[in-house]
Amino acid sequence: MNDADRCIEALDKCARACENCASACIAEGALPEMEKCIRLDLDCASLCRFTSAALARDTEFMRDFCDLCARICDACADECGRHPPAHCQACSDACRACAEACRAL
Repeated sequence: MNDADRCIEALDKCARACENCASACIAEGALPEMEKCIRLDLDCASLCRFTSAALARDTEFMRDFCDLCARICDACADECGRHPPAHCQACSDACRACAEACRAL
């Protein structure tokens, strides 16, 4: 597996973790306190999915997408890491791994 394939795998895993976290936060009903977390989860998931597709196409803008994705993954990891639920911690871990994979490219 090459670096691009590893990054695509990390991007897809991160998107799933972010979507799961956002859904779980909404289901828990703590919307005012978790609004920032939910918004970052959704932004991160969307960008991870887009970046994964762009890498699969071998776009010339790969580094640009990966740089932005790493920044958003870092922000999401920091926010989710502040909250105790397991889904937030799993999301934080996936976001950190994704940011590292994006920077490795």
